[in-house]
Amino acid sequence: MAGDNNYSLGPVPQSARKGILSLTMVMLGLTFFSASMWTGGTLGTGLSFNDFILAVLIGNLILGIYTSFLGYIGAQSGLSTHLLARYSFGSKGSWLPSLLLGGTQVGWFGVGVAMFAIPVHKATGIDTNLLILISGLLMTATVYFGIAAIMILSAIAVPAITLFGGYSVLQAVDTMGGVDGLMTFTPDKPMEFSTALVLVVGSFISAGTLTADFVRFGKQPMNAVFVTMFAFFVGNSLMFIFGAAGAAATGQSDISEVMIAQGLLIPAVIILGLNIWTTNDNALYASGLGFSNITGLPSRYLSVANGIIGTLCALWLYNNFVGWLTFLSAAIPPIGGIIIADFLKNRDKYKDFANAQFETVNWAAISGVAIGVMAGHLLPGIVPINAVLAGAISYLLLDSALKLKTSNSSIKSTDNTAPNA
Repeated sequence: MAGDNNYSLGPVPQSARKGILSLTMVMLGLTFFSASMWTGGTLGTGLSFNDFILAVLIGNLILGIYTSFLGYIGAQSGLSTHLLARYSFGSKGSWLPSLLLGGTQVGWFGVGVAMFAIPVHKATGIDTNLLILISGLLMTATVYFGIAAIMILSAIAVPAITLFGGYSVLQAVDTMGGVDGLMTFTPDKPMEFSTALVLVVGSFISAGTLTADFVRFGKQPMNAVFVTMFAFFVGNSLMFIFGAAGAAATGQSDISEVMIAQGLLIPAVIILGLNIWTTNDNALYASGLGFSNITGLPSRYLSVANGIIGTLCALWLYNNFVGWLTFLSAAIPPIGGIIIADFLKNRDKYKDFANAQFETVNWAAISGVAIGVMAGHLLPGIVPINAVLAGAISYLLLDSALKLKTSNSSIKSTDNTAPNA
């Protein structure tokens, strides 16, 4: 693993751990995502002001609790999501979550590149394919340098998005008559509060399952918990607010489109680029870790290969694959639930990765993912939460049953081979 500064095949050593500020920038860069603004725009035009605030706070509390569990496990063990999955899924069974997580992240990277190129083309007239090629290769180049480059990029992007976006939102709110105008806003087509909660949680629970990939660099597990909760309560909530204010004032959810409508073209391009760049680099970084778990190759080279593939397929992914990516993302929340459940049950196993003994395939975990997906779609309530809980509970029950069956079989085998008295 020499030269693997991503620590894709082992735990992050204490000497490579980072402070709270660096981790906060990375996690804010992850949660500063255009899709959250789009969801915020949908909520902002479908809910009253009070219901909107309540839905965002409750939804992000649920997301924060879920991702904080994963962040704590990642920081305590120093392991990526994919290496953590070996404990519950088995050494080769972990290839399933790695393939799901890694594959969807490559797809979303390509979609993200197109999400930058298409509006910039409309605003400037620059050829879409040229914009895709340049932006995709730039995003791919930075991820080669691993978490250090992501930290530097996030340290630039997060303040810039906050300042430019905040200024634009203040202008948008002012056109509506200030905060008083927002608070008295009445939606033409009201949305059910339960639907709003599903949208808030569902918008980020898949990417949130990868939290351990980033905060495993934390010096203390509780630091990772603080950073994760802060990122969702501040970062993700801010994106919802940006989207809601923009949609209410201009009919556009994405802050960059709002800024273009306000005549702020250059800041809009900068904000859109930085917003997508930070999220896309996180996606590529996570995809490299996933395929590294499968192939045993260093993740930095796999991340670069994934970036090139995502760039070349960007328009095709954007036009044809978003629905399929959304479907695949529904299989990801149970993976996080299973990892959390196994850690709570067997936390002593996680202390020594180098000498850990893994099953080849743990069918209880594989079955847990399938049950979690079905529960998410069939049971009433919040879809991703149903998926997480059903995946975790079914895994615990099935794993205990399989181990008991194996233990009983071993006892019977020993009895049958024992010599007669």
